[in-house]
Amino acid sequence: MMLSQLHELFQRIDKSKIFQSFVIVVIIISALTVGAHTYSLHPTVEFFLHWMDIGITVFFLIELIIRYIASKGIKDFFSKGWNIFDLIVVVGSLYPAAGSSVFIARLLRIFRVLRLVSMVPELRLLVNSLLKAIPQMGYIALLMFVIFYIYAATGSMLFSEINPVLWGDVSISMLTLFRVATFEDWTDVMYETMAVYKLSWIYYLTFIFLTAFVFLNMMVGAILEVMSEEHRNAREEQTNINDMPATQGQINELKTQLSELKTLLSERKM
Repeated sequence: MMLSQLHELFQRIDKSKIFQSFVIVVIIISALTVGAHTYSLHPTVEFFLHWMDIGITVFFLIELIIRYIASKGIKDFFSKGWNIFDLIVVVGSLYPAAGSSVFIARLLRIFRVLRLVSMVPELRLLVNSLLKAIPQMGYIALLMFVIFYIYAATGSMLFSEINPVLWGDVSISMLTLFRVATFEDWTDVMYETMAVYKLSWIYYLTFIFLTAFVFLNMMVGAILEVMSEEHRNAREEQTNINDMPATQGQINELKTQLSELKTLLSERKM
């Protein structure tokens, strides 16, 4: 009985908006303390930040313990990917910041900022959408690589004598085409080849049309499609929770009424 009450208490704490907001504030403070170490500070401030960092680490451990107790056991806790992510980040921040390991310790503590993603539902939704869109984006990237390779090989054959630095071989040509795709002084590259091949502008415009317009929009479309699906699933899940016919208290009340009814029926039979 006591364990169940403790479990319910930690569940209320874990789901409390005030507690979650406080955790987000601590994560932001943790990020600021890591950034503060990049400045030349007074030893007193460094001492204060050191103990603040220890306090933040202890708080994150306590928060994870609360979340673990609030779950339905080890299997339920580790079935959620974000719990595993938070556990790795918090355990990584336990790395001692002393001696030659200060740089590694501070580097690991920087990743505590990523806990904002696990704490803010909207950020979790965005990251989940991005991860689920990776397979579709992979096929688009593969097709994009094929186009890059074809254009790079063609450019190397046509323009290598004009500028070997930009078009010397396929690999260098692909880097040049990446520069063109990002619109980084691409007109300089085009005008240089147009001085020899006047129609070479067709090569650049078709490449830019395919990469910057077609494939980029395909990438955005794949992400938006998954995001809309994730939003729809989140709304349906919230609707199902709101439409639950009975709460735990109502269920307990029904059980009490059934037991009283059974008692009355047994008394009548006697």
